[in-house]
Amino acid sequence: MHNAAAQKQTASHGTRQIVLLGVGSAHLQLLAQLAAQPLAGTVVTLVAPQSHPMVASMVPSLMVGRYTRDQCTIAVQPLVKRGGVRWIKQGVIALDATNNTIQLDDGSNLHFDWLSVNTAPTQDRMQFEQAIPGAKEHALFVRPLESFSALWPRVTEMGNTRPLRITVIGAGNGGIEIAFAVRERLPMAAVTLLGTQSPAAASGAPGLQQRVMTLLKKHNITILQDKAVAIKSGFVQLGCGADLACDIPLLAVGTLPPPWLANSGLALNEQGFIDVDTYQRSRSHSHVFASGDISSSKGAAPARNLAAAAGGAQKVLAPAAALHLIACGSRYAVGSWKKYSFEGRWVWWLKDQIDRRFVAANPSRG
Repeated sequence: MHNAAAQKQTASHGTRQIVLLGVGSAHLQLLAQLAAQPLAGTVVTLVAPQSHPMVASMVPSLMVGRYTRDQCTIAVQPLVKRGGVRWIKQGVIALDATNNTIQLDDGSNLHFDWLSVNTAPTQDRMQFEQAIPGAKEHALFVRPLESFSALWPRVTEMGNTRPLRITVIGAGNGGIEIAFAVRERLPMAAVTLLGTQSPAAASGAPGLQQRVMTLLKKHNITILQDKAVAIKSGFVQLGCGADLACDIPLLAVGTLPPPWLANSGLALNEQGFIDVDTYQRSRSHSHVFASGDISSSKGAAPARNLAAAAGGAQKVLAPAAALHLIACGSRYAVGSWKKYSFEGRWVWWLKDQIDRRFVAANPSRG
């Protein structure tokens, strides 16, 4: 692997260095785009240790048995090969946005002219243990998805022998989908969705929120607007002081920012994630893009804007309105676009088709 000096020397002769940090869905789409439309005069490097990331939106269908694990994963190797992208199979321990360098797991430095950050959400067990004592010992963490999907069959085996009391901690869209999947796969379980958001799906349009709340009640999923302050064997201790009986706590609460962001020099929001504008650019460093859970907007792919900016375009385009789709079990889903909301089996079909086409274009093998 080249060191930072070699990278800078290459860049000084007119070759731009673009580094893609992480293999979130935005970067998977960008890799596919680069295969069809390579960037002239540019070296693109992917930094990611995962070789077969899972598609998060397909996990609820995996939980109920509609998909296998292979059908929910995408192979990185064929994508980087088709796009002529260099792949460094390491993680990051430090980022210096001002000096345009990334420090890798092995201690070496990687230079960039343009950086796009789209790392998959993670749940640091030690950080959550400090926030919710007992989580490390008693909770089933939803992240990383690969570990969760491997352990979920054990839960279903238990649920097939006796009714379980399952608490999904976290009422974001992911937690909502998991709660509905638990209800569909284990119809005899007592399912509770625990979150501080009011109502659930608070990031969506008001109509979407109301539809989700109605469906949660229809499917007999208990909704508690409280927080978990500790987890012990057999129960979750709530912020109000009560104990909630629980056999399986599923920790789907929002992820924490990676430690290397704190000293990166990038402007961060109150939660510690990269603060970006409507174009998915860092508000402090215009040559850095971020998307997904690592960014303040949780926005979609920055592919066209990163490509446009790196290509010397004077303007980048604001992203189109986001389409929100939430699976609600039994081949049913709700959605919103701008101020409009909708629901039905056709919404689930639309969501399923989007997922299937994405994986079909980027298969798990190759």
